[in-house]
Amino acid sequence: MSEHVLSNAKLVFEKEQFKGSIKFNNGIITAIDKGTQTSKKSIDCNGDFVCPGLIELHTDNLERHMEPRPGVTWPLDAALLSHDSELASVGITTVYDALRVGSIISETKKSYPKYAKKIVKLFLEMLKFNFLRVSHFIHLRAEICSETLIEELDEFSKEDRIGILSMMDHTPGQRQFRDISKMAEYLKGKYSMSKNEINEHFNLLYQLQEKNGKIHTQKILECSKYLNTVLASHDDTTLNDVLSSKKMGVKLAEFPTTLEAAKASNKNGLMVIMGAPNLLRGKSHSGNLSAIDLVEEKTLSILSSDYMPSSLLLGAIKLGIISEDMCYGIATVTSNPAKAMGLKDRGVLEIGKRADLLRFCLYKNKPILKQSWLRGSKIIG
Repeated sequence: MSEHVLSNAKLVFEKEQFKGSIKFNNGIITAIDKGTQTSKKSIDCNGDFVCPGLIELHTDNLERHMEPRPGVTWPLDAALLSHDSELASVGITTVYDALRVGSIISETKKSYPKYAKKIVKLFLEMLKFNFLRVSHFIHLRAEICSETLIEELDEFSKEDRIGILSMMDHTPGQRQFRDISKMAEYLKGKYSMSKNEINEHFNLLYQLQEKNGKIHTQKILECSKYLNTVLASHDDTTLNDVLSSKKMGVKLAEFPTTLEAAKASNKNGLMVIMGAPNLLRGKSHSGNLSAIDLVEEKTLSILSSDYMPSSLLLGAIKLGIISEDMCYGIATVTSNPAKAMGLKDRGVLEIGKRADLLRFCLYKNKPILKQSWLRGSKIIG
């Protein structure tokens, strides 16, 4: 790779930002200088922002490409390539793709088969041939309230790039769906389930929780240790939920549903992840905690695009604006997720780190992505 210089840029670091230039060669940042000087060999950024590439820890966007309409399945290789391109187009340079493990195969309208291992195998093949535009790892979302979790987890090995294992429990009446009317509304809207079908589904979930809850939780802990993953909780609601998560070795608190749980997570050393769509909309789609409520005390550590990849940079900028600290906003999608995952080679503008970079400007307080680089190779612009 040839040497590149971005000059006259507003460089965003963890604790400060200043006008300067950044040089990278062979995929590595080699120099950072203050000042607005330009040269014929440099790219004049005209005062645009330059920050590290975005790091996404939880997105189930791939599932949307796999099933673009209810009941419509798409070829997996086409879905994966489309998903990868979408991430690249919005500034995400590292992603932990969230794949569900733990299925329901009983004959109900809400049954769903396993798919995660098939996707991981395809990922590894595409990585081998350099077909993907961004850096991919795997986040297994382990559904406790399911029928096949143990056998699905047993399919994975240390070679499968599993970085995160999260514990999910969608039993009606607790965590994400404390308000079961919200869950009923979701099932009716997405799957056109009748009231009787919803009640039957709820009863099945109650039975699965009673039968499998404890053994599935233990299996997740064993698997996380074997695969050497970061362990995440999901939708912690009470102080007891948080203390239980901490006792089990959880490092990431994904989408706590109450202010009490979010503050307790932060106090107990768990990094709090909230959805960027939640922040942008000003409320949770499930009727739970609003991410904006965590901004003043900076309890929110990491933003995730969740189901909308384009929300990640948008959310980081909005967070920077409302907190009056752009470095904080950008850190929630760069350096903080890098720290959470032990990624010591990226996430900050620093000599010797990977040249995963974004260049963007603001228009009406919204980011316009102009260029991006992965390991010094341009992927956008």
